[in-house]
Amino acid sequence: MISFELGVEDLANTRFAISPLHETALSLRVLREPGLYALHLPWRRAVLGNLARPDVDLLISLVGPDRGIPDFLTPRPAEFAATFERELAAVRRTPADIIRRDLCAVYPRGRLPAVLRDATATDADTVLALRDTICDRLQRYWDVALRPTWPQLRLVLEADMTYRARQLAVGGARLLFADMHPNLRWHDGVLHIDRMIGRHRVVAAGRGLLLVPSVFSHKPAPPVSPEEPPLLAYPCRGVATLWQAPPAADATVLTSLLGTPRARLLRLLAEPLPTVEIARRLAVTPSAVSQHLQVLHAAGLLNRARDGRHVLYRRSPLGDQLAGHGPDGGVCR
Repeated sequence: MISFELGVEDLANTRFAISPLHETALSLRVLREPGLYALHLPWRRAVLGNLARPDVDLLISLVGPDRGIPDFLTPRPAEFAATFERELAAVRRTPADIIRRDLCAVYPRGRLPAVLRDATATDADTVLALRDTICDRLQRYWDVALRPTWPQLRLVLEADMTYRARQLAVGGARLLFADMHPNLRWHDGVLHIDRMIGRHRVVAAGRGLLLVPSVFSHKPAPPVSPEEPPLLAYPCRGVATLWQAPPAADATVLTSLLGTPRARLLRLLAEPLPTVEIARRLAVTPSAVSQHLQVLHAAGLLNRARDGRHVLYRRSPLGDQLAGHGPDGGVCR
């Protein structure tokens, strides 16, 4: 078990961040353990077909036998949403002793695999050469595997943060962590993370807690080392629909009446959704749906309500009737 002891100042300093480097590192687990990530199998098949075998071997070796990932590959984000290149530049500055410490930490019961053996060298230049090779491979992996779908991934992450922010506003820290994952437990100012390879307690001491939603994390993922400040990558909502194709246009009277984009929007909004989530599900940009939402709302077909910085849209009773569904989602007859 890993525990974070959070005081009042730490709770006040709890914040979210989006990290393309975290997602890149955590996605390596999907390559190594596909059985744990059934939802990502379509993505995995597409990615492996575009990667060179030497790259795959080195990248997979970065995931330890207990699925730990070296902390230097997931540094604490310095800003809300840095670019991958900026985060990777920070990794390229990691000193040799940290590289050695973190790689050995994820292989606690045996020797490092051959492709990582240079991490144990006493010569710092040899360790730093390995670091640079890892960074070069990660850059290529990002370009092939995640950069093409990053806008889609980011919309999922932002939609999750909107939900979590509402949980925090309604019920405080207790509700924020209540449905984040079964392995998380909040009690008397301490966040307990069960079923971890580490066994330590970290006192935040005013450093706060950084929450990083992740598409590729199947359970909470804190740093392996107790020396790192409190950070928690956690599985975000909405992953089940991530790799689905956008809904097909409905060639019905509704489409003829409203046009294809607005008909698809109306059929989608049986539940309250923010603009970013609507855009993600339809595989378009938020700006592309905004004016259609305004027209449907002005026509009385949608209701909307503000939730923090976001506006949630849902079909109105009139919209339900026009879409052929009752207010409870059942088909009208």
